[in-house]
Parts: sequence; C-alpha cells; structure tokens
Amino acid sequence: MTAWLRRLVLAVGVLGVAVSADAQWTTQTPAPAKPEDKPADKPEEKPKTLWEEITLFAYIENSYVWNLGHTGRHDVNELRFYDFDAGYSFNMAEFSIKKDPTDLRPWGFGVVVTAGLDAQKNHALGIFRDEDDQFPFRNTAKFDLQEAYGAYKFDVGSGLTVKAGKFVTLLGYEVIEAPNNLNFSRSFLFGLAIPLTHVGALFSYSPTEWLSLTAGPVVGWDVAKDNNSGMSVMGQIAFTGVKDLTTSLNFITGPEQAHQRTNPRTVLDFVATYTGFKNLTLGGNFDYGWEVDEPSLAATRSQSTNAAWWGYAGYVAYDWTEKLRTAFRGEFFRDADGARTLAIAPGTPVSLWEITATVQYKIWKGLMGRLEFRHDDANRKVFKVRAPGLVPTSQYQDTITVALDYLFF
Repeated sequence: MTAWLRRLVLAVGVLGVAVSADAQWTTQTPAPAKPEDKPADKPEEKPKTLWEEITLFAYIENSYVWNLGHTGRHDVNELRFYDFDAGYSFNMAEFSIKKDPTDLRPWGFGVVVTAGLDAQKNHALGIFRDEDDQFPFRNTAKFDLQEAYGAYKFDVGSGLTVKAGKFVTLLGYEVIEAPNNLNFSRSFLFGLAIPLTHVGALFSYSPTEWLSLTAGPVVGWDVAKDNNSGMSVMGQIAFTGVKDLTTSLNFITGPEQAHQRTNPRTVLDFVATYTGFKNLTLGGNFDYGWEVDEPSLAATRSQSTNAAWWGYAGYVAYDWTEKLRTAFRGEFFRDADGARTLAIAPGTPVSLWEITATVQYKIWKGLMGRLEFRHDDANRKVFKVRAPGLVPTSQYQDTITVALDYLFF
C-alpha cells in the first residue's frame, strides 16, 4: 500500500472520530425561530443529525455461470470482464460508508472496501496490483480498496464541492456494484471502452438546479501509481431539466501509455435514463474513444498507429410487481483497430454484438435472485480461445447465469 494511501486511510480514521464527537453535539434541535420569521402554514423542519447524513451500503453476491459452448482458456468467457465459467463463484462482498457535504456540515468522505473474485479484477495499478499483473488477474489479492476519498463544500455561489482521493469513474451507464445494474453481466462498453476507478481530484458546481458541472485532474485509467508522470483530465456535464429524464456527457483525456506523456487517450461518453412511464426504465449509453500512436499497433503498421473504438447499448426494464422485474440489454461495440479487444492480433478489426435477458426476483427482504441468458456474437472468430497458441475457434458464445445477492441496507 503506497504512502499516500496510508495517509488517506489514517485521515479517514481521524475523520470518523470527529464524526462521533460531532454527532453528540448536533443531534439537538436548534432554538426555534421567532413566529414572525417563519411561515404560518409550514412547520419548522428539524435539521438532519450527522447519522442521518451518512449512507451505508453493503451486499454479498454469489453466482453460477455456464458457458453452453464450453469456454476456452482458464474457463474465461472471452471478452467478458467478470462472469467467468468457473462453477460456483463468490463474486463480491462490499461495505460502503459515505457522507456528502451539506450546508450544515460542509465536509464529506467515502470509503468502499470489497472482497471476492470480482474485487480481484478491479485493482488500480499500485494498489494490490503490480505492473506485470495482467487480465484476468488470477494471482492478485481477492480484496480491494475501491474508494477512499475526502470532500469539502466551499461557500462559493451555490456551493463548490472538492473531492480528492480514490473514486469510481464518472463514465458509463453501468457500475461495479451488480445489484445497482439492470443486468447481472456487464456490457462490452463497461469492460472495454471505459476505465473503472481513478486517483485525483474533482471539482463540482451546479449553476442551476438542473445543471451540474464536474471536472478535475486524475492520474489515469485504473492507476494509483502513475506510470508516465502525466495527468489526465476527467469531467461531466449532467442535465436534469426535463422531467423524468437524466442525461450526462462525460469525458476523459490524457496520456495512458507507460513512460509516454505525448500520446493522449480520449473517450466521450453519453448516458441517458428515462423513467416517465410507470414501472418502465429506459436507458442508453454511447461511447467513442481514440488513442494516438497506440503501442500495440506499432509493429503492424508503417503509417498511422492511431486507434479508435465506439459502441452503444440500450436498456429496457419493467417492474411487473414490487418483487419481479425483467430487463433487456442490446449492444454493439466496434474495435476498429483491435487495440481494445486484442482478441486475435493488434490491427485486426473486431465487431461485437450481444443481447442479454435478465429476470430478477426479490425473494425475501434483502435477498434477491437473478436468472440471466446472454448471447455474444462477432464478425470473426474471437471466442472459445484454445491454449496454447491462443487460437479462437468460435464466432459466438452463450451463457446462462444464476445469481444471488443479499443487500444489508
């Protein structure tokens, strides 16, 4: 664990002591305002206690995945990030404690710790992962410090919030936590087009109630220990001005190649969600990315070695009852230069399609079950990779998954 991380964890611990002390002094209701100072038709609102401002989230997830065509090397479902055909899997255990800055208490923090097979793949370079650790990361630790940050809201205009430390990316429709996604498996966009986490700082400001702006420097893609001494910039423009519609335009740009500061990697990411129809959720995600002088292409081309990729995904979910939900995802991903998939050889273009159908049922209190079928397809043989030689033998793969999640909060 790096020195800055130890200092950050120590700071969070000191912050926790301050939280306990502050809670003892802030649970009392302030003196009521004078009758002439408050509206006669509105009762005085009691301010939130410190504990009421804290958000807890915790869950455990187990799954069983079957690849109907038999997987290739090491039971990996090719080009999929988490859900391997490894029989029974303990995917994830997570505990999260967060507090957003408020007008009453302008400081905030977040700590998220995880364990399990999925946590093993989420490591940022420099935190439980070395430079020679490569996907599928089977030899790395099965736990992770997913987030550890502090935040403060400055009294500037409507409030300027600064967050610094390690945090999850702003990009993408889907998130690391499976229970918060409509489907169990993650999209190709999640695993191939965008990063997972960052180390750095973000500045957020809302000039209006319907517009939020965020930007700041980050070390890079899934990197805590900088590999090139060059910072990237990440940002978001979030719009909520239309009822039941939320949209955001996200971006990241900067050098990601080891020991190279002049060749930026850039991704533009658009996300939209609409919930205007009763019990129906509609979502969409579009990504476009490119990288200058991508190193894996240097040996395959004599001229341009720039790489580009793009894709889109659509989501439809319907809640039939309070317990039963069905969700569908359709997706296309184009790796025009083979730099993101590396499925065959650098420079070989690959197109991927997938459709996923998920049935979710809330069994009892926090216990949730999922049954999912997914079909992956490609324009060339990229699945069922045979080792040794890493020769793909199929243009498609089908999987069935049974998953159980238990949410504690």
